[in-house]
Amino acid sequence: MNILLTGSVAFDYLMTFPGYFRDHFLPEKLDSISLSFLVDSLTRWHGGCSPNIAYTLALLGERPRILAPVGEDFEEYRQRLEKVGVDTSLMKVIPGIFTASFFANTDRSNAQIASFYPGAMAHAAEFSLRDLPAPRPDLVIISPNDPVAMRQHVEECRDLGLKALYDPGQQLARLSAEDLRQGIEGAWALFINDYEAGLVEKSLGLRIQDILAHVHLLVITRGEHGADIYVDGREIHIPIVPTEHIADPTGVGDAFRGGFLSGLSRGWDWETCGRMGALAATYCLEQRGPQGQSYTRAEFVARYRQHFDDHGQLDALLGG
Repeated sequence: MNILLTGSVAFDYLMTFPGYFRDHFLPEKLDSISLSFLVDSLTRWHGGCSPNIAYTLALLGERPRILAPVGEDFEEYRQRLEKVGVDTSLMKVIPGIFTASFFANTDRSNAQIASFYPGAMAHAAEFSLRDLPAPRPDLVIISPNDPVAMRQHVEECRDLGLKALYDPGQQLARLSAEDLRQGIEGAWALFINDYEAGLVEKSLGLRIQDILAHVHLLVITRGEHGADIYVDGREIHIPIVPTEHIADPTGVGDAFRGGFLSGLSRGWDWETCGRMGALAATYCLEQRGPQGQSYTRAEFVARYRQHFDDHGQLDALLGG
């Protein structure tokens, strides 16, 4: 399957706070919050929703393309993505601009407080699906991005007849109700987490059955409670794969998407796609950074089979 990803490309600056954020919020002072957290560590990682998803896809043998603007500081990141197997030919440098930056502070309970500087991402609407070189993508991932670009890519998928997976994620807070509605109504698939599902219901009044009137596939990730897949009149629950340890939650949802899409690309059943997503998410959770995980396909298959019976299906991953 030819998968094209749109969405943020960023450097992630990750900090760890040794306490609990909840201990420092005063309910009676929420209208005048003024807080500063002394952190234990600061690390810089390669991130952004589209390359995070693409990274896992590449680890599992796919060759995804990314359509996105990047800054003048991107060259080392480009080389890294190309080395693992991501096609970066559609990632163009915006002169005089830095790549977007994500700043996240994580406490002892894995709660996060984050900020995002768009940088080159502010130019994402200049990158049109109408200008794509061949081959035509089989699936376009519309992940969190500049809101104008997300709206544009939804419209372009509709006009060009391209199958779209809508993944509004962190941009739900910035999208208008109308943009969100059009994104859902124009999508073949919708990926959200359980909190975002609540925001969709609050913003649009759409519950799960209402959403399924528009999309063929709905996937709701639920953190430690696994994920639920709604498709073809079925509800399929996917359990988590137990972790050996938890290092960092950043990028776990993107890793799930990459694992799921790898199975989808090969035409595998929904259960297998979901379980591949769950295992990819666990690998990410066990390492620092959204692309800190590294494994061979043989290692992935062996660990998958410790928890699930694939009836030999995943042998295809081992063959190239």
